[in-house]
Amino acid sequence: MAAAYELRCRECGKRCENAPLSICEECFSPLEVVCDLDAARPAFTREAIAAGPSSMWRYQALLPVPDDYVPATPAGWTPLLKAPRLARNIGARNLWIKNDAVCLPTLSFKDRVVSVALANAQAFGFDTVGCSSTGNLANAVAAQAARLGLKTYILVPADLEPAKILNTQVYGANLVRIDGNYDHVNRLCSQIAERYSWGFVNVNLRPYYAEGSKTVGFEIAEQLGWRLPDNVVVPMAGGSLITKIRKAFKELIALGLVEDKPVRFFGAQATGCSPITTAVKTGADHIEPQRPATIARSLAIGNPADGVYAARAIRESGGWAEDVSDVEIVSAIQELAETEGIFTETAGGVTTAVTARLYAHGRIHPDELTVTCITGNGLKTTDALTGAYEQQAAIRPRLGDFENFIAEQSEEDELVLGGSFVR
Repeated sequence: MAAAYELRCRECGKRCENAPLSICEECFSPLEVVCDLDAARPAFTREAIAAGPSSMWRYQALLPVPDDYVPATPAGWTPLLKAPRLARNIGARNLWIKNDAVCLPTLSFKDRVVSVALANAQAFGFDTVGCSSTGNLANAVAAQAARLGLKTYILVPADLEPAKILNTQVYGANLVRIDGNYDHVNRLCSQIAERYSWGFVNVNLRPYYAEGSKTVGFEIAEQLGWRLPDNVVVPMAGGSLITKIRKAFKELIALGLVEDKPVRFFGAQATGCSPITTAVKTGADHIEPQRPATIARSLAIGNPADGVYAARAIRESGGWAEDVSDVEIVSAIQELAETEGIFTETAGGVTTAVTARLYAHGRIHPDELTVTCITGNGLKTTDALTGAYEQQAAIRPRLGDFENFIAEQSEEDELVLGGSFVR
């Protein structure tokens, strides 16, 4: 392994050599990767990055992978889009969307973290990898493991969305459905990782896996012209993503690639599973586990591994956290699609609805540069929209029939404008 990074305990600071470990042997707190910024400095300049690949691997100098690692998948480098029509709807004037709904190869930001995790799985000599997942991670592990020729065992809750089940099985993964929620699945994976010599991306490979999320922050800064936003709105499941975007910004500041400025972080969860937002709102310094009950299954982690650190990052930045109902989630999916042409999964509906609420409650000023993170594609959770759209009867291939159809639509539009009809 490269010597420019190491594992370090997030609480006691104990330093560890690079190995498939996630828990400190001294105080049993989580380990994280710490990069040697001075060692990375010569290879991590604006010029060197611009000359790199059009993927997350343009930032390889600050990712925990072997020096000679050759990436197998071009994950990352997803669009950062101005969102003027959504902004007008929710009272914003400078709103941007980081759209990982089009990330390769499986259309979610999890492709980033899996790329880094599997690089380390190979370096540590694992021939079998696995994960516990609420869907997107399962898809990403299955696809990338297939490309690398690794065997896979992927454990998921039995009630996962059918599209996510299919998007895991199609890659030939060994899929194990568990009669329980994500927290039950994750505990079982921890036991399996201890019994078998396998690399579980979010268990014994978790410190390396989490570092892949930094690339979201690196890209936001570069795509804004090497500057930081005023605010970032991030969906929270395990809580790692929001902490790693913040870490990315800090590393860019330390290396002199962006001007130092305060950035506020806002966390988004579904009301049916909101342990982190509850901690932020109540000022608690611990996470009270919850039993998930929401359509946003990709965020349905009742006992989030990085929840305490996510809440801490939000508070320290001067941000806030909000949660929204399932009805609001569906409405926000539709609003984002209708205004900006982005079809997001339920997690993106959470983020969009929370962003609207933050503006409505005055927590974000309309003129501030705000980036909201969309982390997965709507084609994975189409069941959330079942019954939302009426399928009209087919018309004959006649111009007169089409003109009658247009007239009927015009009458319906008048009712909508007149306030007599609400979808």
